[in-house]
Amino acid sequence: MTKKAAVITGASSGIGMELARLFAADGYDLIVTARRTELLQKLSDELAKAHGTKVSIIQMDIAQPYAGEALWKAVSDITPNVEVLVNNAGVGDASEFSTESPDVIERMIHLNISTLTSLTRYALPQMVLRGSGNILNVASLAGYQPGGPGMAVYYATKAYVLSFSRAIRCELKSSGVSVTALCPGATATEFEQTAGAQKTLLFRWSKPMDAKTVALAGYRGMQRGCGEVVPGWMNKFLAVSPRFSATSMALAINKRLLARHR
Repeated sequence: MTKKAAVITGASSGIGMELARLFAADGYDLIVTARRTELLQKLSDELAKAHGTKVSIIQMDIAQPYAGEALWKAVSDITPNVEVLVNNAGVGDASEFSTESPDVIERMIHLNISTLTSLTRYALPQMVLRGSGNILNVASLAGYQPGGPGMAVYYATKAYVLSFSRAIRCELKSSGVSVTALCPGATATEFEQTAGAQKTLLFRWSKPMDAKTVALAGYRGMQRGCGEVVPGWMNKFLAVSPRFSATSMALAINKRLLARHR
């Protein structure tokens, strides 16, 4: 690759796909990964035709132990110089913890936390050595909440992503490397369907943003070097509201909002 390279996980749909389009329009070459090769190939063909973008596809299930290491080895075989890492892939599940599938829980923790963390660790040394680079971690508005009864593991993983992003951003100050956490609220993507979030009161009462708008907000925020990006004025209000309410009250409200209804 001769252009700047961006690695994007979960690029086969939703926010990840829209981010890929934005990077391609700005002249980046892309390394994209997801489980569904046919969707990545369709995206590759689209971007090659529209922008002449070189897209390298890595088909991999990264919700597995040590997936970050395996993926980074595959990335390094393509290029040693990654300018941007977008940790977009994530999974959620709207279920009571006591009845939630242990397999779903394990996959959620591996994908949302372990793989994101290890990929960031592998990407940073070359960025720091070069004195430039960006990490864009897709967290969630859920990360600002004290907890999510009904989506306990998901909320906890996104709180980790937000805390982790803040800490390493501080560590990297003056290094030339920037870390941005994109924290969207309800968004109209496949994620909302597979997580079962559409059946909750939260999803029914709030108007989901479209993935393109969320991706553009995250992309622009990353370019400006923002630490945290919360798209939408209502979401910005919800991000700060837990500071002004008792934890017990916030948890009770979240329990009601995350209750599943037919």
